[in-house]
Amino acid sequence: MDGNTSGVNGNNVDWDTEDELDEIENFTLSSSSANLGSGEGSSSPRPSNTKVFGHFVSMGFSQKMVAKAIQEHGEEDADSILESLLLYSALENSTPEQDSPPEQSSPPEQCFPPQQQQIDSDPFSSDYEGSFLDGFSDLDSSDNEEISIPTSEEEKKLVALVKMGYPELEASIAIERCGVNSSLVDLTDFISAAQFSRAEDAHFPLEEKPRRLHIDDKKKRKLCEYAMSKRKKKVGLGNGIIEEDDEALHLPNPMIGFGTPTHLCQIHRSIPEAATGAPYFYYENVALTPKGVWNTISRFLYDIQPEFVDSKYFCAAARKRGYVHNLPIENRFPLIPLPPQTIFDAFPMTRRWWPSWDERKQLNCLQTCIASAKLTERIRLALKDYDEDEIPPERVRRYVLYECRKWNLVWVGKNKVAPLEPDEVETLLGFPRNHTRGISRTDRYKSLGNSFQIDTVAYHLSVLKDRFPNGINLLSLFSGIGGAEIALHRLGIRMKNVVSVEISAVSRTVVRTWWEQTNQKGNLYHLADVQELNADRLEHYINTFGGFDLVVGGSPCNNLAGSNRHHRDGLEGKESSLFYDYFRILDLVKGLMARHS
Repeated sequence: MDGNTSGVNGNNVDWDTEDELDEIENFTLSSSSANLGSGEGSSSPRPSNTKVFGHFVSMGFSQKMVAKAIQEHGEEDADSILESLLLYSALENSTPEQDSPPEQSSPPEQCFPPQQQQIDSDPFSSDYEGSFLDGFSDLDSSDNEEISIPTSEEEKKLVALVKMGYPELEASIAIERCGVNSSLVDLTDFISAAQFSRAEDAHFPLEEKPRRLHIDDKKKRKLCEYAMSKRKKKVGLGNGIIEEDDEALHLPNPMIGFGTPTHLCQIHRSIPEAATGAPYFYYENVALTPKGVWNTISRFLYDIQPEFVDSKYFCAAARKRGYVHNLPIENRFPLIPLPPQTIFDAFPMTRRWWPSWDERKQLNCLQTCIASAKLTERIRLALKDYDEDEIPPERVRRYVLYECRKWNLVWVGKNKVAPLEPDEVETLLGFPRNHTRGISRTDRYKSLGNSFQIDTVAYHLSVLKDRFPNGINLLSLFSGIGGAEIALHRLGIRMKNVVSVEISAVSRTVVRTWWEQTNQKGNLYHLADVQELNADRLEHYINTFGGFDLVVGGSPCNNLAGSNRHHRDGLEGKESSLFYDYFRILDLVKGLMARHS
């Protein structure tokens, strides 16, 4: 998403888009994560200090579970709260030792569950699957017809991890992050590193596990079925099958849309009749969204299927985004020179200090915030007792690598990591060096974290160069720091007239400065609020210079992903509902231009 235009005060809105950080933050069960620093994302809402909250905590449920259940049902519906709490606990503890006494919590050094002993046998053999369903033998035939037997590799590994005692949510995230082809050892390492990191941040041992509950076989079957059913429903979107659940879409792998410079695809797509005709349009938002969001976006944008692309195929950092557009997909071409594809290509000075046990080649999604100095100091202290050629113990490596991946830390000295500088983020995203210089450091990270990845967008827009040899009229909604404008400029497409709508005065200044520095010959019109862009004003622009050739934009994702996860209200959220203004304006433009033609 490039930009943060809304109808609210831009200074009071947190425009986070870090979908990968969002996934990792699901591991954080302690409010102690707030000590990462004021610039590291929004903390979860603290539970209200009520009798209802205290009552269920005293029953042995964790504070996070109780807060989540109260948020879902309200404090008045105690029965529904209790039912949800039983569900959460069962999903976390549905192991063969379901009826065994509670386990004692261990200090951080011993918090990892045994691995090799548990996975020596083949967990996907017929014996394994049979044991998983043994507890359901007393159900009647009608119930048995509904049982979901895991069939895909992903489902089998999810069941295996849950059977080993890992919470279903953490297991699901590990599979999403590490890939379905990862071994169980890699998956358990990922989960354990997250747990260890949580303990290190909290400076005290992990909180005790919720007490195990006795649940009869039929209830256990229903709970397991509930956990698996969230992963069953499939819907065809874009160029692959996408699974829907209550939290996020499981995206195609590889996420290359209709092709990239290195992954060409022979795909034919037909544009619905309602989407044909002027202008071309291009809409972008985060790929990981709550259930149904991309279906709704597609339905409003003339039933065009989204194109999901990860920018790791264009640069040295991941950026999972979905795009809905009516652009041709044949004869695309990349920007030249091609951007660096690995960390070492982008930042060769880091190679000297990069330890052999850090096997990262690319960075995760670039965020709107960075790691604190306290965190980087903790990492230095964790490594200080080991010589340059000495490999630290596995538990230390897990912790360090987890934090490095989470915050995109790079090695800048012996046992020393640091976050990326703003100009380094600009390089990775394809912006000119010092594009955001002159505004505060915090604003630089925020605006870049919300921007387009230039090389990815330019690849999609490259088909316009031959179609508009004399230049283009652009309507740029939620334009942020000018990602679309820069992509067109780098493609050599002249911009005759640009109407840029952006609520942030800081971002408008960045765009205006770039426009002047690059000696653009066209006209730049700045507006502050998409909600004030009505039919009369659009008709004025259309009469002035003959209409728009391209409408581009990405509405805010505050209620879709990032550190605002605790109020992921989807497209009905306060900020993300501005998507409907994108559609409203696009539909007005199409209607007005059809009438004028």
